[in-house]
Amino acid sequence: MPKAKSRAAYMISAVAEQYEIHPQTLRLYEREGLLKPSRSEGNTRLYTPEDLERLEVILHLTRDLGVNLAGVEIILNMREKMGEMQSQIQEFIATLNSELAARTARPPEPQSRNWLVPVINARRNR
Repeated sequence: MPKAKSRAAYMISAVAEQYEIHPQTLRLYEREGLLKPSRSEGNTRLYTPEDLERLEVILHLTRDLGVNLAGVEIILNMREKMGEMQSQIQEFIATLNSELAARTARPPEPQSRNWLVPVINARRNR
C-alpha cells in the first residue's frame, strides 16, 4: 500500500521561535479555536503552511491593529464566509457563461405559423 504524500509541518517550538511568540500563545490560540494544528502519532502539534498563513493574519490583527481575540474570531469567520461566497459567485458566473454560450451557439427557432389566434364570436358583434 503506497504511503500518503507527506506535507511540510512545523513543530510548536519552531513556529514560536519563527514568529517570536511564546508556545503558550499558540496553545491559547488553539484553545480559542483560532488555530487547529494537526497532530502527530505522538500527539505533537504540527503546523502546516496554511496554519502559518492563518497565524500571520492573527498576529497582524492582534499586534498591528489591536484587535482582541473575540474580534479576531469574528474577522476570521467573516473571511471564511466571504471566501465561500466568492466561490459560489464564480461558480454561478461560470454556469451563466456556459448557458449563454449554449444559447448563442444554437440556431434561432423558426417562427411558428400555428399560433393561437383569438376568435371573435360573430353573434356577439351583431
